[in-house]
Amino acid sequence: MPRCAWAEGSEAYRRYHDQEWGVPSHDDRHLSEMLILEGAQAGLSWSTILNRREGYRRAYEGFDPARVAAFSEAKQAELLADPGIVRNRAKVAASVLNAQAFLWVQEEFGSFDAYARGFVDGKPLQNAWKSLSEIPAETEVSKKLSKDLSRRGFKFVGSTIVYAFMQAVGMVNDHLVDCPRWRECAELG
Repeated sequence: MPRCAWAEGSEAYRRYHDQEWGVPSHDDRHLSEMLILEGAQAGLSWSTILNRREGYRRAYEGFDPARVAAFSEAKQAELLADPGIVRNRAKVAASVLNAQAFLWVQEEFGSFDAYARGFVDGKPLQNAWKSLSEIPAETEVSKKLSKDLSRRGFKFVGSTIVYAFMQAVGMVNDHLVDCPRWRECAELG
């Protein structure tokens, strides 16, 4: 199957590309997972995070935001000793703060999905890129969402991280037009 060139790096990349990336997700637990993983990626390659994803799922108790929000100092210290995740003190602390902020957003908007999708008028943005070099690292929408998340107390949510999150959860379709997933994801919108 022809696919976006970035996905040819490994079997894990191919699976992620072919099954998940760009698919609109409305599941708050999945959105919580992706927000934590994208924040953990800051300064690292996506393959580093993708290869540790199962470790993250175990360590973060399935990414239940209520459970993560309640992680104690002792639990955070336990995470910093876990070789199954990226052991960065600032990122671990941010994941707990972000889970707390995530719960506040859910309370205010009914779901994190409703909040986030408000930035794209409730439907995925459909791009029509012909080459990887055309895909931006950030957009005006990711800048606005990043700024609002920061205002609400989220950490590790710069506009580039937020754009990667938007791509991952199907808020934007950035598959290349010659990739079969572009049309498939567009039809899911």
